[in-house]
Amino acid sequence: MQTFYARFCVQEGMKHGHLPIHEWLFETARALGISGGTVFRAAAGFGRHGLYEDHFFELAGKLPESVEFFAEADKIAALIEQVGKEGLRLVYVTYPVSVGLTGTA
Repeated sequence: MQTFYARFCVQEGMKHGHLPIHEWLFETARALGISGGTVFRAAAGFGRHGLYEDHFFELAGKLPESVEFFAEADKIAALIEQVGKEGLRLVYVTYPVSVGLTGTA
């Protein structure tokens, strides 16, 4: 079984429908059989719209977030396909990974 890691680059405060984008991604991933995901909020970032840094409330909703999953290659591919079918244009990166569990002989 080939396991893949996928990271979607989004912006804090983004929504799809009535849900924050990371919640929509979690629900979609769960429906496709992906067992978990994580969202990370950045302290700072820059891109085509300039530099953003975390300064209390001034930039609420503007910092980068990454939403990450790992699962079988076909499930990751299905998630990326579903994101596109929904009309979302999200930057993503994928790569093959090894997954293990510590403490097992």
